[in-house]
Amino acid sequence: MKRTAVLTIVHGRHDHLRGQLIGLRHSTSVPRWHVVAAMGDPDVRGVLAEFDDLATEFVVVDVPVGPDGELPLAAARNAAARAATSRGAELLVLLDVDCVPSPGTVQAYERADAAVPRSGPTLFCGAVSYLPGSVVVRTEQDLDGLDSAADPHPARPAPAPAELLRGTEDQWWLFWSLSFATTARDWARFGGFCEEYRGYGGEDTDLAATVRSLGGELFWVGGAQAYHQYHPTQKPPTQHLDAILRNVAVFQDRWGWTPMQGWLEEFRAMGLVVQEATTSRWGRVTECSTSS
Repeated sequence: MKRTAVLTIVHGRHDHLRGQLIGLRHSTSVPRWHVVAAMGDPDVRGVLAEFDDLATEFVVVDVPVGPDGELPLAAARNAAARAATSRGAELLVLLDVDCVPSPGTVQAYERADAAVPRSGPTLFCGAVSYLPGSVVVRTEQDLDGLDSAADPHPARPAPAPAELLRGTEDQWWLFWSLSFATTARDWARFGGFCEEYRGYGGEDTDLAATVRSLGGELFWVGGAQAYHQYHPTQKPPTQHLDAILRNVAVFQDRWGWTPMQGWLEEFRAMGLVVQEATTSRWGRVTECSTSS
C-alpha cells in the first residue's frame, strides 16, 4: 500500500474535526499522516491532542488569514499537500473538516489508485452523504447507523462498494474537494489548487478544469463514503457574495467561461448583482452600469 496522508483544512468547527478523527480511528487502513492546515486557528493542536491514541502522525501547518478575513482555502490545501509530500506521502486523501470518513474510505481510495493505469493526472472521488442536524458524531457509538441517517447527494454518482466508475465528460463539473484523492505525483503534475482564489467558490471547478486540460481522468470510487456533518447554510450563499464575484472573475480570466451560474442567477433575481453586457463580468448592482 502507498504511504497515505489525509489532508484537512480547519478554521473553527472543532466538533466537526473531532467527528472526523473519530471516523479515522475506525479506519480499516490507517493513514500514515493526518496533515491539518490551521487557517488562523491556533486551538487546533489542542483538539488533536485529545486523539493521541491514534497511530496516525499529526502534522499541523499554520496558514495565516488575510486582513479581509477571507479564508485562504486553496492556499491552505496546497500547504497541507506540501507538508505531506515533503514527508514522503504518496497518496493524498483530502477531506473537508465537516466530513466523517467511513471505515473503508481510505482503503477504497488506496485500492482505486492501485487499480487504475494512467497516462495523465487522475482524481478519485468518493460519495458524500449529508447528515441531518439531529445526528452528531461525538463518540464511537455515534458512527453506528450513519448510512441509514445520511442523505446521498442526488446529483453525484454513488458506485457500489468495490465498484470504480470512470467519469464522463459532463461529470467533471461535479468534482468537489469535500472528499477526493490523488497521488503526490499527479498533484505535482497539475500544480495543486490555484491560489488566485480566496474565500468561497470556484477553486474546485478550476482544479477540475486544470486536470481535464492536461488529459487527466476522473473516477468515482465505491466504498469511499464520507458523511457530511450538519452546519447551517444559506441558499444562495449571500454571505459569500463578494468572494464569489471575485472568484468568478478569476475563473473567467483563466478559462473563458462562467462558473456558478446557478448562484449568480439567484443573486440577480434577488437584485444583488448584474452582468455587464459587453464583458460578461458580474458585479454588485452598484458596481456595474449596464446589465444584459
